[in-house]
Amino acid sequence: MIEVSTVPEVGNLGTVPKVDRAEYLANLLKLRSNLAPELQDIRDRAAVIVHDRAIPSTRDEEWRFTDLSGLLSLSLKSAEPASLGYPQIEAFLLKEAVNSRLVFVDGAFAPDLSAIDDLPDGVVVSNFANVAEFIPDIKNHLAKLPGGEEVFTALNTANLSDSAIAFIPKNQDVEAPIHILYVSTQSETAQYPRCLVVAETGSRATVVEDFVTLTEGAYFTNTVTEIAIAENAEIRHTRVQRDSNAAFHIGKTAVSQARDSRYSCTAVHFGGKVARHNLEIYQTGEQTETTLNSLTVLDGDRVGDTHSLLSLSRPYGVGNQVNKTIVSDRAHAVFNGKVFVPQAAQQTDARQLSRNLLLSPKARVDTKPQLEIIADNVKCAHGATVSQLEEDEVFYLQSRGIDHESARKLLTYAFAIEVIDQIPVESLRDRLATFIRSQHT
Repeated sequence: MIEVSTVPEVGNLGTVPKVDRAEYLANLLKLRSNLAPELQDIRDRAAVIVHDRAIPSTRDEEWRFTDLSGLLSLSLKSAEPASLGYPQIEAFLLKEAVNSRLVFVDGAFAPDLSAIDDLPDGVVVSNFANVAEFIPDIKNHLAKLPGGEEVFTALNTANLSDSAIAFIPKNQDVEAPIHILYVSTQSETAQYPRCLVVAETGSRATVVEDFVTLTEGAYFTNTVTEIAIAENAEIRHTRVQRDSNAAFHIGKTAVSQARDSRYSCTAVHFGGKVARHNLEIYQTGEQTETTLNSLTVLDGDRVGDTHSLLSLSRPYGVGNQVNKTIVSDRAHAVFNGKVFVPQAAQQTDARQLSRNLLLSPKARVDTKPQLEIIADNVKCAHGATVSQLEEDEVFYLQSRGIDHESARKLLTYAFAIEVIDQIPVESLRDRLATFIRSQHT
């Protein structure tokens, strides 16, 4: 019988390593570079916030199920300049993004590996250092969305030296996906990838963020992505996290949606010793559409944590969220999804579902779908399921000549592929489906 925990384990509460959590966080600021002086005021404001914070512990409500003690055991340093060749990243490239690719190696922009040719008129895909003087408005979008005071968001901003930039001008439709590839190559390092996407009125684009590794060692990736979607614009966002299984990955995606805009996010998490993604959507105009799909696959003793906030503060908003996890061995999945509907957001239609598949008796899931509804004329629903594979489904496949183990793997694959199929880039979709198949077939 598989048990589902609703409270943290007593042994995890208040676990305080010998390293002081505030001191450890302060030491991370000492690794800051002196790049991008034009961003110094933004960095300094964030550094003030960081100085008043500490690495969260399981005593903090938002981190009660996710223990970061292992992070404090790492003696982190800044990454040394790394030189990669095209063959080393070729396996991660997308054929649909031949001329719309940005590559960052250990957090640093790699122009020789990037390809940003033949983009539509006015579309800018580059790093901040190369476009700041041409698009002054870009700086006005950095670190402007709510939630910047959260400890790891502020830490990323305090270390801000460069950023991936995707600027889609008014009424421009970018057919090719914009592929932003973050490659980690060095252990015991801290890196702070940043991404800013600005979609002006009536524009449309597909953005793929892909976190990959060439090392099996431990490192710390602290990433922030900001997406500003203007009226009647659309961004289709795919976020794939394939870090080392020994790495610590803490990411934040913050999105603002103006009137009649559309945003979809498919987030797939395969890597990380401890991996957390904070996804926050802020509606600033009426009649927005938001679609959120996520899949986390865990084994060993790894932890995968998804926290989301869908703030539907205007009328006629539509939101649909499906979160799935597959957990085996002694792994631990966490989901906390909030949907906020204030009095002003009449005629909102929001749905949220958390589905979790446990493949071993010691696997663990803590799931908390959460609706906060003040408006009275809405359609809102949420639900959560935690289960093993259905034995009658396994038996049915066995009756068709499939052995027991193959039947279990086939059903697990079918559970995962529902999310993978939402990825709008065919080559990436096929690649991830192949990975799932290799793990569970």
